[in-house]
Amino acid sequence: MADRTPPLTVEELHALVAGGEIDTVVLAFPDMQGRLQGKRFAARFFLDEVLEHGTEGCNYLLAVDTEMNTVDGYEMSSWERGYGDFAMHPDLSTLRRVPWNEGTALLIADLAWNDGSPVVAAPRQILRRQLDRLAELGLTAQVGTELEFIVFKDTYEQAWDARYKGLTPANQYNIDYSVLGTGRIEPLLRRIRNDMQAAGLVVESAKGECNPGQHEIAFKYDEALVTCDQHAIYKTGAKEIASQEGVSLTFMAKYNEREGNSCHIHLSLADKDGTNVMAGDGPGGMSEIMRHFLAGQLAALRDFSLLYAPNINSYKRFQPGSFAPTAVAWGYDNRTCALRIVGHGRSMRFENRLPGGDVNPHLAVAGLVAAGLHGIEQKLELPEECAGNAYTAGYEHVPTTLREAAELWENSPVARAAFGDEVVAHYRNMARVELNAFDAAVTDWELRRSFERL
Repeated sequence: MADRTPPLTVEELHALVAGGEIDTVVLAFPDMQGRLQGKRFAARFFLDEVLEHGTEGCNYLLAVDTEMNTVDGYEMSSWERGYGDFAMHPDLSTLRRVPWNEGTALLIADLAWNDGSPVVAAPRQILRRQLDRLAELGLTAQVGTELEFIVFKDTYEQAWDARYKGLTPANQYNIDYSVLGTGRIEPLLRRIRNDMQAAGLVVESAKGECNPGQHEIAFKYDEALVTCDQHAIYKTGAKEIASQEGVSLTFMAKYNEREGNSCHIHLSLADKDGTNVMAGDGPGGMSEIMRHFLAGQLAALRDFSLLYAPNINSYKRFQPGSFAPTAVAWGYDNRTCALRIVGHGRSMRFENRLPGGDVNPHLAVAGLVAAGLHGIEQKLELPEECAGNAYTAGYEHVPTTLREAAELWENSPVARAAFGDEVVAHYRNMARVELNAFDAAVTDWELRRSFERL
């Protein structure tokens, strides 16, 4: 990754702590679900002890389910292994103020074992490994994530008590691109935008979406690891700001039967000079590298769907005519395809439309890079574009359930070659845990259909 000035330098942090402006430092890492897990430190203690030496965290943080229950099946962490610690080393390039929490700064950590070796199943390390492979070709990945959410007038506590049913959305109807619709909750959107800007993220825009109360805030394209780190910070911060404002918001992929929350991911490749290498003089203005890279996306899309759609709820988005993809197809500016080509010249890139708002960005972008490298290494040929409606054109279907995606992932030679057996087994077990929990649950749907009528 190129040298860059962090949002906040260590020297600036020292001065802010000495002046009493910063009293708390958060050190956190993205877990399997993409959530930030870590500790809050007294700022002076952080500077004196943690900055140089790091800290420790229980390794069960990469071996639990969504509700933080300890579960079986993980090689790296278990009762038999004693649930020991791993080390959390601050990445100083991620240091920044957190304006929505008074007197607070934050850093992202990399995880390592006591002998200094990396925790290979950690999402940030998985992405780093794929970016290192890309760097061997003299290339870097530039990424943007477009993350949607639904805002409710209920607090998180009220939503919990109501079992997340009967909540009041912040808008009552479809406000896609509506200035009036975003204006109705502009105080919340403005605070999120301004606080993220003050935290070092470059805000582009906010817009309304289709589901009542649904919105999107977009941030500037950046280097892959930077974008993924900022995605995790933004997601946590937006929830914290919403809570402070007495409302709630959800990034879950499919809250109800209407439009789901998507997280379209845009990616381009640059050489050492920063030139976009995806543009060229080939068909459609694409370079040979882009054609191979895109062909790799198609070839690995089903196998890597677990990285793009990691939860049971994720697969509820994939409905025909919903703007969420069902077809393993690509097209120029074609929103019916899983892969959409946009831009031209220095802005040429592709968009993967599979991920929802529940995606772990580090894992998804690692999948995009690994798939593209597979295409380059194998010199895969790109099939013809889809120029029409991919929903009805007879293309191979994306996986329709987490169970199908997990089986494809587990049996994928491409996944094992790119990520290694340990990573494949770790995330296969994550899916198994969720499937077992869901299979054992009695749902509202079953009660409504069966209590009286069967």
